[in-house]
Amino acid sequence: MAHPGRLASLSLLISSLLLLFLFPSTANATALTYNVHANEKACFYLWSDVPGKKVGFYFAVQSGGSFDIDFTVQDPREKMILEGQKERQGDYVFTANYVGEYAFCFSNDMSTFAEKLVDFEITLEYEVRPNYQKESSQQPESLSKMDESLFRISGSLTNIARTQKYFRTRENRNSSTVASTESRIFWFALLSSTAIVVMAGLQVFVVRSFFNVKKGGV
Repeated sequence: MAHPGRLASLSLLISSLLLLFLFPSTANATALTYNVHANEKACFYLWSDVPGKKVGFYFAVQSGGSFDIDFTVQDPREKMILEGQKERQGDYVFTANYVGEYAFCFSNDMSTFAEKLVDFEITLEYEVRPNYQKESSQQPESLSKMDESLFRISGSLTNIARTQKYFRTRENRNSSTVASTESRIFWFALLSSTAIVVMAGLQVFVVRSFFNVKKGGV
């Protein structure tokens, strides 16, 4: 026969898992990839309907030029929240204190011909903690620990996703560097071969000119 304490612990675990799936932290996320042309400024907007929500902003330049770009983030009052110049990637979290539209802009004014491929994600999150319907005003200690453990696991999964994005960005940059190096090697080898052929032709012409004796008539 099962021990009542074990049954209670099992019930608490099942309740925590159900609460995790039924009452997750609400989040609206936008993951995009955009090709910013030379001398272009591209802006994307996020609407926050409740003050105090957490906004996550992640971006990484995948290709183009020196893999850098200028960016700005403005609140509904057009006040600057974040800005950076010639940044390759960034991961920021801030609190949306005002209701309204937040602007996330990328500027490629520094480049005259190079396009920048930017991978970015904008997340609007507001954690909703479950309401425990208990006779006591305090929730059980074991259930509270399970709840905190689940939130820590959620945070760890988010960090893992960020790390995967970082490695993907590094892979894209390394692949772009390898492709650029191969192209330079090819054109350098072609130029060297052309120079060798031209030098060989000049040498033949010079040698033939030495032995080309003009016979004068008497």
